[in-house]
Parts: sequence; structure tokens; C-alpha cells
Amino acid sequence: MCNNGGMQEEKYGLSALAIGAILLLAVGFAGGLILGNSGSLRSMLPAAVAQSLGIDGPPQGVDLSPVWKAWQIMDEKFVPASVPTTTASTSAPVIAGTPQEKRVYGMISGMAESLGDPYTFFLPPVEQKQFEEDLSGNFEGVGMEIAVRDEVLTVVAPLKGTPAERAGIKPDDRVLEIDDNDTHNMDVTTAVNLIRGTKGTEVRLLISREGWAEPKEIKVMRDVINVPIVESEKRADGTYVISLHTFTSNSPQLFRDALRQFVNSGSNKLILDLRGNPGGYLEASVDMASWFLPTGKIVVTEDYAGHADNIDHRSRGYDIFNDNLKAVILVDKGSASASEILAGALRHYGVAKLVGATTFGKGSVQELIPITENTGLKITVARWLLPDGTQIPKTGITPDVEVKISEEDVKAGKDPQMDKAVEMLGK
Repeated sequence: MCNNGGMQEEKYGLSALAIGAILLLAVGFAGGLILGNSGSLRSMLPAAVAQSLGIDGPPQGVDLSPVWKAWQIMDEKFVPASVPTTTASTSAPVIAGTPQEKRVYGMISGMAESLGDPYTFFLPPVEQKQFEEDLSGNFEGVGMEIAVRDEVLTVVAPLKGTPAERAGIKPDDRVLEIDDNDTHNMDVTTAVNLIRGTKGTEVRLLISREGWAEPKEIKVMRDVINVPIVESEKRADGTYVISLHTFTSNSPQLFRDALRQFVNSGSNKLILDLRGNPGGYLEASVDMASWFLPTGKIVVTEDYAGHADNIDHRSRGYDIFNDNLKAVILVDKGSASASEILAGALRHYGVAKLVGATTFGKGSVQELIPITENTGLKITVARWLLPDGTQIPKTGITPDVEVKISEEDVKAGKDPQMDKAVEMLGK
């Protein structure tokens, strides 16, 4: 089954264009701007703010005087409707900083919202800290990835073994309310702030799901979330299953270890389970595809639409398997970004068939850019193209064999998608 006697040493690193954590998807865009005829933004902002934003020139052909007129009116006339107290509470996200900084952050976020892209967002200090916690894979909450889809707050996937999964949250669930807060027009940053909380506390989610006659309330107890990565097992029927839950910086090493166990098991039937995997690091998906593909084969292309040269990410050519390998990849609505890249590439080259449900459909590339010392911008900079040159569709990748899982299947502990994959490999 192997082309060589053992596992080759792989090389991998972190991509500056990592696909990112959907948990913090909000809307935002950053820019340092100067007004046209009535003075510069630098002259109107505190010196430290202007310097930190790197403001050094106005955009061509843009009249910003209305912005600064509004700024001046706020300075001259605004009076809070009520006297702030230390006991006041709000469901809105906490934005740390001086009043001037908060205003600048609001302007940046407003510009971003005008782009209409749920994957482009500005991270004020509090949200930036949350994002860093996400990347560390350890935080307190319920353990589910969320995004705004078709203007509705939507679950991408509950992470395996987390309170969200145990409570029955499913991919593509629509979150209508969070603790009685209506999510209509709510950005994801606000939603994350409402859902997250101290271990042992409860959050109530009003969920709408396809097939339900009406929404239902689901209560989830918050806990410390340790993001799982890879699990593997050899079934009694001889099929080997590797379940990959997320693409982190160390997942290539863990995936390599799982493949070694598969090779040593003596089986030639492999199921790669990417269901509920919301993605992560691009380099991880490229490295994993390299175990199945010859050197130089395109895994995915970053299409910059003329803003920069396209970048082809190619197999590193570990390519340890021969034609004896039989493989199936399981996908569902919770399979996004890096999962779609890996599944799409291995299907294109005939390594594996896809079984399950249509994937999430995240076909864009985000880059994280520091704006100030404690704020950042995550901005869509390119589109993902599969090896055949087509973009990952917004509607998701349709599997070769579609298999649904009903509520009755779940209650009975059945997994018809896994059963179908095993059946196909048996043939």
C-alpha cells in the first residue's frame, strides 16, 4: 500500500493567509484616512490615535468632509441620554479605549459593513483578545463555530465533545435568539460576546432547524473548551477511520501519526471524516493532501482577482500510497474552508469519493493584518480555486453520494453516512 518503506519527514508552517476561526466572524474594514479640504484627520484625532493608525495620505477622489463634520458635531453637542452607572449592563460588545478611539473603531466597522462581506471584519481590543484565545484552542464557551449566512446567524458546526454538541446543536442550525436577545441584524462579534461566558453558567439559544415546524429553545451549559483535533480507530470490519475535527498548527503532525497507525494496521480501506470540521490553517490542509499526491500537484489556488499574482499551493509529494488504497471522505454542512480544500483536491485527483451532505461553501481567503498594537483587521483578499480552476461554490461542494441523517437516526445512534462509506469501501 505504501510507495516507500516509511513516513517521510514533512515540512510545514503557518500561513499568513490562514483561513481563520469562524467563531469571531463579524464585519469590519480598516483604513487610515485624511479629510480633503477642511483639514486632516490627523489634526482632528488625538496624536497617539492618528499615529497608531498610520494616517499619512487621503484616498484619491473621496470627500471625507461629512465624516469630520459629524465628528465635530458629536464633540460639540452630544449629551448621554442617561447618566452612566457602574451597574449598567448591555448586550453590545465591549470596546475598550478612549472615547476618540471607540469612535474611530466604529467608523472602521461601519466602512466594513458597507462591503457586504461577512468574512471581512475589524477586531477592536476585546475581540482581538478573543481571536487570539481561539487560535490557542482554549477558551470558555459552548464550543460551536458560527457565521452570518444569508443575513441569518448560522451554526457552521459544533465542535466534537463540547457542550454545544452534547446539547444537540447541529450544523446549519439558525440561531434566532441568545438569552432573549433577537439576533436579527446582529453581527457575529456581538453574538460571540453573548454566547461566551464563565464555566458553569447557562446560555439559552432559540434554534430554527430544517424539518422543524417551529423554533425550539436549547439550553447549553458553558465550559472550558479544548478544541479536539484528530481521532482514529480501526473498526471491527477492518475499515480505518481518521476523524479530523479542525486544522490547527499542530494537526499535520497528528495527522501523520494517525496515517502511520493506519499503515501499521494492515488495512487498505480509509475513511477520512471531515464532518463538522470548520477549517483552520491553509498550510495544514496542503500538508495533509501531500501524503496522497505526487510532488507539484495543485492542491488549491489563491485567486487575487488582479490585485496580486495568484498563488498555487502544491503537494509536497510525500505520496506514500499506491493504487491499493481505497478511500472515502465524509463531509456535511459543517465542513468548511480547509476541509473543503482537502476534500476537493483529493476528489479531483481520484484519491477518494465524497459521501454525506453538501459542504458549507466558504470559498474565500482572509488575511489578518495588525492595525494598532491591540487591534487587527481580517479582510477577504482572495478566492479559493480548486485544482480544476473552479471556485469553491457559496452553496458548498456536493458529494459524489448524498446521504441524509435524520433525527430518528441520531436518536437511534445510527450513522447512515458512515455505513454508506463502509459499504462503498467493501465493494
